Amino acid sequence: MPTVELTKDNFAETLKDNDFVLIDFWADWCGPCRQFAPVFESSAEKHTDIVHAKVDTEAQRELAFEFKIQSIPTLMIVRDRTVIYNEPGALPPEALESLISQARELDMDEVRQKVAEQSGNAQE
Repeated sequence: MPTVELTKDNFAETLKDNDFVLIDFWADWCGPCRQFAPVFESSAEKHTDIVHAKVDTEAQRELAFEFKIQSIPTLMIVRDRTVIYNEPGALPPEALESLISQARELDMDEVRQKVAEQSGNAQE
């Protein structure tokens, strides 16, 4: 499956319509971003059940600001509309594969419960 270009217009809908989304925040001028691009594309071809999406931080400054992207590339994983991973840095293929495997194995009910508990603690 080819990667999807995310914009402020299709971002929310993409996350709403898909259970598992990998997002690469990148920019054209960024050397590590260009090095990571083939790794991300290869993953998209291998994991056709996962939406692989890219956010050009130069063209989509609002999204980059909203998600507090301070360093690129930044990889974000969203499952069931919950961000479960958000880290800067270009990953080698083996590390990306490992990360995808770990994300697949997560019990999302447990994750949602922990998020709810943390939100409750933050409000106290």
